[in-house]
Amino acid sequence: MAALRNAVLDVAQILLRSLPWPIKPGLIAVGHPGRDAPVLLTCNYDLTVRRVLGALRGLDVYLLVAPSKGINVWCAAAGGYFTSHQVISILRTSGIGDLVDHRRLILPQLSATGVERKLLEERTGWRAVFGPVYAADIPAYLANGKKTEAMRQVRFTLRDRMEMAAVWASPVSLIGAAILAISWRPLLLPFVALTWMLALGLYVFFPWLSKEAESAHRPAPAWVRWMVFFDPRVRRNSAVWLVFLAGMWSTAYLVGDWRVHSLIGWSLASFFLMLLISMDLAGSTPVYKSGLHEDRLLHVELNADACTGRAMCREVCPKDCYVVDAVRHKAEIAKPNACVQCGACVVQCPEDALAFVTPAGERIPPDVIRTYKLNMLGARATSVARD
Repeated sequence: MAALRNAVLDVAQILLRSLPWPIKPGLIAVGHPGRDAPVLLTCNYDLTVRRVLGALRGLDVYLLVAPSKGINVWCAAAGGYFTSHQVISILRTSGIGDLVDHRRLILPQLSATGVERKLLEERTGWRAVFGPVYAADIPAYLANGKKTEAMRQVRFTLRDRMEMAAVWASPVSLIGAAILAISWRPLLLPFVALTWMLALGLYVFFPWLSKEAESAHRPAPAWVRWMVFFDPRVRRNSAVWLVFLAGMWSTAYLVGDWRVHSLIGWSLASFFLMLLISMDLAGSTPVYKSGLHEDRLLHVELNADACTGRAMCREVCPKDCYVVDAVRHKAEIAKPNACVQCGACVVQCPEDALAFVTPAGERIPPDVIRTYKLNMLGARATSVARD
């Protein structure tokens, strides 16, 4: 029954992933942990917790579940719902300090945009390290005692892309189907099919579509970010739509259902659905720049004189943009074009050697990035976790 329940929850939470799915924060003992057992931490998003527990099966560890409003690690950390304050709170209230002799806490790497390691250590006395991006790598990480280059990098596999296609298609198709069920039932099934076909097609071709995201580094009026046509990716998204359109018209011609007014109506419907689903394709993953967030116009600047090569930037970068010279004790931004402006390196740099710079050359201090988090509209607002 537990396996069936988890399977049903997996499907429901993938289809409605845009909604929060909170579970009660607290401490979970996995296996039979002793006083030297590793202590890991994650958010209280149910799907994440269950996947982490699945990866930890067979190990003896403690898992702290910190409050994040039921939002996944990446989105909660970027939005100010998963910060040092939530981690400090769960460390103090869970009683974990009485169960282990050490003070070493393993955080999910994608929390680095929100959880300030330095502040956490100063307030609690716990030494925080960032573990692998993926829960599946935790057993190898614990066995080897270190994180490999592959463990630091975010991937966006076909399976991940199909999940995100479902995330976009399910609410759009459900809302549309509800409206059509009342007003125009014959169009209900075609609309749902159309929505899913476009979503799946866009995410199948996502690696190709996302290549133009790099050209989004240019100044633009604030209102432009609401116009998807001004996003350079729309040219490639439109190519996917045109291929779909050609297939739809060809099918109609071959089966003899050649009603021009109907085809034009469905063509327009598919066009607006394509725009809706592709509105922020790159924002669906930490791997690519968001098309809506103003931060896509920023770039990270390194003050080499202030850098001491402590390599926190390399530890938390999901795109492996940094290399560190162990002799000179200096970091270098080796792949600036791969940067996704997540801000994790800026937040975690102990010397404040990194900062965002606007297209106009204005430097944004690291404390601003630590204090102000991205809201759902892509604008920075005061972190809800701060006083």
